[in-house]
Amino acid sequence: MGKISEFNSQDYAVIARDYADLKEAARKRCADQSELDMVQKAFDFANEAHKGVRRRSGEPYILHPIAVAKIVVSYIGLGYKSIVAALLHDVVEDTDYTVDDLRSLFDDKVATLVEGLTKIKTVLDNEDKAMQKSMQAENFKRILLTLNDDVRVVLIKLADRLHNCRTIEFMPEHKRDKILSETMFIFIPLAHRLGLYSMKSEMEDIWLRYKEPEEFNKITEQINRNIIDKDKQINEFIKPLDEALKAAGFKFEIKKRVKTPYSIWKKMNTKGITFDEIYDLYAVRIIFDPIDSAETERDQCYHIFSIITSHYRYKADRIRDWVNYPKSNGYEALHCTLMSKTGIWVEVQIRSRRMNDIAEKGIAAHWAYKKDGFAEENESEMDKWITKVKEILVNPDVNALELLDLIHNDLIKTDIFVFTPKGDQRRIEKGATVLDFAYSIHTDIGNTAIAAKVNLKLVPLSYVLKTGDQVEIITAEKEHPKREWLQFIKTSKARKLILDYMKSQRQSSVNLGKKMLEEELKSLGRKLNDKTVKSLMDEFEIFDSKPEEMYFKIGSGLISLDGLSEKLKKYHGINKESYFVISNSDENHKYILASCCTPIQGDSVVGFKASDGTITVHRRTCINANNLAAKFGDKIVTVKWVADANSENSYLARISLRGTDRIGMINDITRLTSKDLSVNIRRFNLGTEEGIFDGFIDLYVHDIADLDMLINRLKKIPGIDTVIRTDL
Repeated sequence: MGKISEFNSQDYAVIARDYADLKEAARKRCADQSELDMVQKAFDFANEAHKGVRRRSGEPYILHPIAVAKIVVSYIGLGYKSIVAALLHDVVEDTDYTVDDLRSLFDDKVATLVEGLTKIKTVLDNEDKAMQKSMQAENFKRILLTLNDDVRVVLIKLADRLHNCRTIEFMPEHKRDKILSETMFIFIPLAHRLGLYSMKSEMEDIWLRYKEPEEFNKITEQINRNIIDKDKQINEFIKPLDEALKAAGFKFEIKKRVKTPYSIWKKMNTKGITFDEIYDLYAVRIIFDPIDSAETERDQCYHIFSIITSHYRYKADRIRDWVNYPKSNGYEALHCTLMSKTGIWVEVQIRSRRMNDIAEKGIAAHWAYKKDGFAEENESEMDKWITKVKEILVNPDVNALELLDLIHNDLIKTDIFVFTPKGDQRRIEKGATVLDFAYSIHTDIGNTAIAAKVNLKLVPLSYVLKTGDQVEIITAEKEHPKREWLQFIKTSKARKLILDYMKSQRQSSVNLGKKMLEEELKSLGRKLNDKTVKSLMDEFEIFDSKPEEMYFKIGSGLISLDGLSEKLKKYHGINKESYFVISNSDENHKYILASCCTPIQGDSVVGFKASDGTITVHRRTCINANNLAAKFGDKIVTVKWVADANSENSYLARISLRGTDRIGMINDITRLTSKDLSVNIRRFNLGTEEGIFDGFIDLYVHDIADLDMLINRLKKIPGIDTVIRTDL
């Protein structure tokens, strides 16, 4: 709850203005005056309940639920009960009113929605209890459990998270880190899976703005300059398409779009390219109203494709047919990339009005169309996903942390298509193995699999499948699941079925695990007692279970006893409001620089405190750091660099280079690096092919300023096209 102070006339004017905007938007989603009256009643009630309360920003608190309600109606397209619930979503948590009060004043469904949101908020905000276990994992489970009751709770929670991200500048730094990491690990993938692309993109850009502010500002400036230069060219590109489609009798609109800063930043970093090398910076979206003809909606997409490709050359390997094969979140469209007359690549997205509504408003539009009879007769991919999530949630053999990883991976996955020996097409997630495929066909086939033939070639069960593979599973009657299978399978279904089999062998695993633990403790001079068991169960994140669960996982190979002595040390909490200063002048400072992202002095960093007090320092944009923060938000430490006056520290970094090869190129690079700038090179790996060289240099620098200076100097060497910092 925020601070309490009297409102002034300006506060009341802002409240009235924002609510008027919401009411206008809500009017379009309300079937009659009685529904609009319910929205008015909810506003009046919430406004009175939050009267005099302010947020950290100083603005009246009621502006937050109004903003959440506006997102609910404008971004997602939900109806009046969701708007009412959004307006009331903080009342039970922050005032003396109860869910029963709301039930009597409004109705049971509104009260149930608010109750679900209150439960999520209570757990997400409870940092005191997070010292003993990963509350983020439990939070995620709580959020997903609402899918069993009403998916609107998740949708409203996403709206709430988006608005909190919009106002994140007013939060303390450690809280900001937790929220941003949690958003990247949980809420952004969830928005993507539910088809809420505009919300996903906005949260991604906010994440980048605070995690890498310099990169965000630089990319934003480049986008703005590029738009000014290229806007006329895009209009000229659109003109003949507009004329041709009108001539063909289509009713449509064409919209222009530029890639978001985050999507550009991610592509630059994952592909090791510069801003100028991103050829699909621009996209044109053709949204058409289907013509009443013998052609289906899908056929008309292909018809439009044939018209526009008669005007421009298209890039064959950039066609994405989400019309024939919709994404698992229900997204449908036909994408292609065309070369304009002025020499720039432009991505064109072809969608019907229905497809566009689903792309813009996600699951809400998907089910709205389903209700109106637009959906396929078969169960949709979205409904299948929700069913699968429910199966994972009720699995007793998966704890909260495992569940977090399982569903996070499922949220961010993409699918591929493979074929049976008879030529039947099957969808399976990218990265799936032959064994995953076997279990997707039938449990018995998975349990008895020994190998497979992929494209008529014999391969092991761990072989990772690719789109277009033809797969034949080879089985043996006496074969059975093995513990080591859990190390390489990808799908949650296969994991569940293997664990189900192992559960039948549970007691032998329990006995083995207990014996292994006793022997390991004995070697450390300790005994297996209640105190030791409780300590280890907390360390292994096994909550609300009996010790047999831990013994089973040890005996099954799911828990390693490596480093057991460290795990037995007493866990110490941390003061989140204090800074940890990275300095070598104090021997009591115990820290290590993460090897996954190799931070350099001056990088924007975040720390995680281990049970022995050691701080592991990561770059803020490190994937591992975000995953850790999403699971262990209680262990986040605010970290600051302090340069020691007499320090001669150096940090290992890698820069990747690419350019046109010539005689003397390597000599120029090494002379600048070693002689001119006195940089110590650890490894030099450059190769050349057909006149193009690329590779990397590992070297030691004093800080980020040194590295930036080196990169800028190398870029000036004739023939070098790109020089960027990459992970080791």
